[in-house]
Amino acid sequence: MADQQTRRIGAARRAGWFGGARGGEAQRGARLSQARSAQAASGAPTPRTGMTESAMGEAGLTPKAWFDEIAAYQGGESALPGVDRVLKLSSNENPLGPSSRAVEAYRRAADKLAVYPEGSARILREAVAAANGIDPDRIVCGAGSDELISLLCQVLCGPGDEVIHTEHAFAMYRIAAQATGATPVAVPETDITADPRAILKAVTPRTKIVFLANPNNPTGTYLPRQALTELVEDLPRSVLLVIDGAYAEYMRRPDYEAGFALAERAGNVAVTRTFSKIYGLAALRLGWVYAPAPLVEALNKARGPFNVSGPALAAGEAAVKDADYVQTCAIQNEVWRDWMIKELRDMGVSTPEGFANFVLPEFGAHGPASAAAVDGYLRAQGVIVRRLEGYGLPGHLRITVGSAADNVAVVQALRDFVEGGGGAMSRGGGAEPYS
Repeated sequence: MADQQTRRIGAARRAGWFGGARGGEAQRGARLSQARSAQAASGAPTPRTGMTESAMGEAGLTPKAWFDEIAAYQGGESALPGVDRVLKLSSNENPLGPSSRAVEAYRRAADKLAVYPEGSARILREAVAAANGIDPDRIVCGAGSDELISLLCQVLCGPGDEVIHTEHAFAMYRIAAQATGATPVAVPETDITADPRAILKAVTPRTKIVFLANPNNPTGTYLPRQALTELVEDLPRSVLLVIDGAYAEYMRRPDYEAGFALAERAGNVAVTRTFSKIYGLAALRLGWVYAPAPLVEALNKARGPFNVSGPALAAGEAAVKDADYVQTCAIQNEVWRDWMIKELRDMGVSTPEGFANFVLPEFGAHGPASAAAVDGYLRAQGVIVRRLEGYGLPGHLRITVGSAADNVAVVQALRDFVEGGGGAMSRGGGAEPYS
């Protein structure tokens, strides 16, 4: 055995594998070149790294037919042609960034990049459970709540099944359902707010999941505790209600129900959360779901073995433990959000009350002062907001609550547009909330 090992090491050294970095690379490059030359001389076809759609068809690689019906998700823009510095208010990111404790934990994790993360995310699950008073064994972590939304559809849905969401709901509900061959069913809202009666009316024997963002994106509205409780009580036990709490940490209303108490009482309620919003960790792609035990078992079978990176787990644990920072972010957001709504209303722009980290002014879908015209004007000023045609709200714009300077700048730009001031941005606005 020892002699065989010695011979193998000797062969490896002669091949250049144990040589210096530069020498080893040179020898490997030479061997690769020799292999390619031999392949060309033999007349063998050269492998290609990519295939056109027609080539896929010729090879018999045909995606499932229902993928033709999927409109890919379009994220908020981050750049404008010819503009060096943009004011990005299109993706509902936290303008304060993450907790300093989360940043430090992320940096410390750099020392372990060669090591696989702990596969069950146990430490993060325990931290999340302690912060929310729930059972860590019923938590599954994922690469953002998007992955968990997709996994829920994967383990519960298939062709012939139906997935319900409200008409102005997060686009990933529809996409995740379609990816399994299931049919997404959009139900009407009342005053851009989820309507429990409409949801229950849409339920059929084929319904597997109801997705409900609370508060909702992109409308910013929410269902209070009583309405949500009644929905759970009336929903068939064979249908899973997923309460998407991506913006839950921004809620500061006494009648708000996070969903955990309902999940404890009913066996068909799951709650999803993300670290991308108030925790300021959007770049790390981190989220979690609190679900019934049998569903947790299925999700752990379906997810990848190391679906959350070590740095993300470390930063997430530190972030969820920094409750004071989360509270600070929520308070600042509430103050500036309400200020923006008041300023917009004072301009004569219809703006509903909102409860997340954005505002939703309505300009109309047509005419010289339409949402598209306002968006064009803002882009000319270097400001990016979110158009909502894809959400059935062509007359609205979704504007993230940014930093103090960002909020003042975008409100001023909107005032200039409304009052016909062009791009001057010269008039002073209303009093700032912290002035």
